[in-house]
Amino acid sequence: TICFCFISVALKRMLNFNAPPLKNTAAEPVWKVLIYDRFGQDIISPLLSVKELRDMGITLHLLLHSDRDPIPDVPAVYFVMPTEENIDRICQDLRNQLYESYYLNFISAISRSKLEDIASAALAANAVSLVTKVFDQYLNFITLEDDMFILCHQNKELISYHAINRADLQDTDMEAIMDTIVDSLFCFFVTLGAVPIIRCPRGNAAEMVAVKLDKKLRENLRDARNSLFTGDSMAAGQFSFQRPLFVLADRNVDMATPLHHTWTYQALIHDVLDFHLNRVMMEEGAGAEPSPAGARPKKKSRKTYDLTAADKFWQKHKGSPFPEVAESVQEELDTYRAQEDEVKRLKSIMGLEGEDEGAISMLSDNTAKLTSAMSSLPELLEKKRLIDLHTNVATAVLDHIKSRKLDVYFEYEEKLMSKSTLDKSLLDIISDPDAGTSEDKMRLFLIFYITAQLAPSESDLEQYKKALTDAGCDLSPLNYIKQWKAFTKMAATPANYGNSGVKPMGLFSRVMNTGSQFVMEGVKNLVLKQHVSLYAETDDYRYFDPKMLRGSESSIPRNKNPFQEAIVFVVGGGNYIEYQNLVDYTKVLHKCTQLLLVCVFSVQTGKEGHLRMQ
Repeated sequence: TICFCFISVALKRMLNFNAPPLKNTAAEPVWKVLIYDRFGQDIISPLLSVKELRDMGITLHLLLHSDRDPIPDVPAVYFVMPTEENIDRICQDLRNQLYESYYLNFISAISRSKLEDIASAALAANAVSLVTKVFDQYLNFITLEDDMFILCHQNKELISYHAINRADLQDTDMEAIMDTIVDSLFCFFVTLGAVPIIRCPRGNAAEMVAVKLDKKLRENLRDARNSLFTGDSMAAGQFSFQRPLFVLADRNVDMATPLHHTWTYQALIHDVLDFHLNRVMMEEGAGAEPSPAGARPKKKSRKTYDLTAADKFWQKHKGSPFPEVAESVQEELDTYRAQEDEVKRLKSIMGLEGEDEGAISMLSDNTAKLTSAMSSLPELLEKKRLIDLHTNVATAVLDHIKSRKLDVYFEYEEKLMSKSTLDKSLLDIISDPDAGTSEDKMRLFLIFYITAQLAPSESDLEQYKKALTDAGCDLSPLNYIKQWKAFTKMAATPANYGNSGVKPMGLFSRVMNTGSQFVMEGVKNLVLKQHVSLYAETDDYRYFDPKMLRGSESSIPRNKNPFQEAIVFVVGGGNYIEYQNLVDYTKVLHKCTQLLLVCVFSVQTGKEGHLRMQ
């Protein structure tokens, strides 16, 4: 919750003209306009609803590069990246004097030259007095969960795994990618108000990020007068008496995990539906009824669902195996219907004729019950809304599971990764036209190729490649993984996958009855089995302490005490199952050592999979 809390407080402070938000909610807020770019919109939208913005006095929230009419008697709060294009548009707004006053907030630090451009434009437009405040907010990251953030959503392909590992990558391109990643990480630690101890493996992109981040933190700490980690800026860090551990991991250590089909609710939604920034976009209500002959087919309507921290069902079940989720949705629906029937029954009793003394007595007894039921009606309606939401989302997920046989893929991949006995031929699954898409088949084969202790013979490989080609697969991913595996064998020991597997459980006893919303026929009753985590050898990890401004790495004294806060970042992309495994691991550890915080960070959230290395 610390990650979520800090960014939320920082945003609310910014929207209150960079002053602490008023605790007296009865006071009338200052009405204002919020102007953001796409980056700012992505940062705000998972954290603050339209209602919360309105409560803080935001009457309009508009994109910087949209057509905006002048509102000369209202102040404007800007929240944008300090790009050349954005600076030019802000200067244009100053020349056109669109607003009463301007509060300019930059997501990352603005350079002196661009600041001078704004000053020149304000001077030329005779609008210097209108620019009330200019702030560097250091909020260049997106918080998706209480304990998880990603670096960006816009232009994420520029810092993706592919961008970092492509064959034609130039040194200058790599430096730019590393600088982009480090800028966001630096912003996070400024917002957190804490200087971390940094650990990372050697000889990969994670080490490059660690070296650059350590340097950036040191340079800021050297200038004690202007350091972002002293004085008021350290307020956030005062909640903890210990500095956090920051562990950088490299995606190349484990390539099977992000390819793995999964079986948990949140990860499945991300894998099979259009799920971005905690929002699901689905097409529904289309094609159910055939259009009359000669008529245009009905357009598919798109429905949006927000999966937020306020949704208790989501918070409880997002990391649960899908069969448990389906059963829980049905149980919630049954409970709601029982409550709804009780309200209807009480209403019916209230309408009884008064001649019957028994009816009068019953009426008296039930008046209080009806009053109580009616007072809880708003809560009941909200519960119904969430039930409908998860019924629709879970049904859409189930449709993908059944049509693509994702239960078969999940189970088979689990056996491959745990070196268990296989009950069917890989070639049979690839060749089955009804089992999954071409991408599903390629993901399965890549996991087989990555986890195999011995590579398949040339003749077997040709047979697999023919089957994949016949299934419509693009073989370029296989060509890359062959090169990657050869390099990994030379560079280091490949990832080792611990015992894992699946076990059948009778979860569908109620779900599969005729009254259920979820018809599970043909879907395997699989739930996750507890994985045995294998700890990577970390003695050789590099150790950085940015607060030690002098001395070499080998001479820096190391922290011997257990860390109370840990932050994990995957260079090249993480996924929701790795996140969920860390959350589950923390819950176990919390009982023993009172671990306070685990944040999972990913450059680009990839496909789903299980974390095999802590």
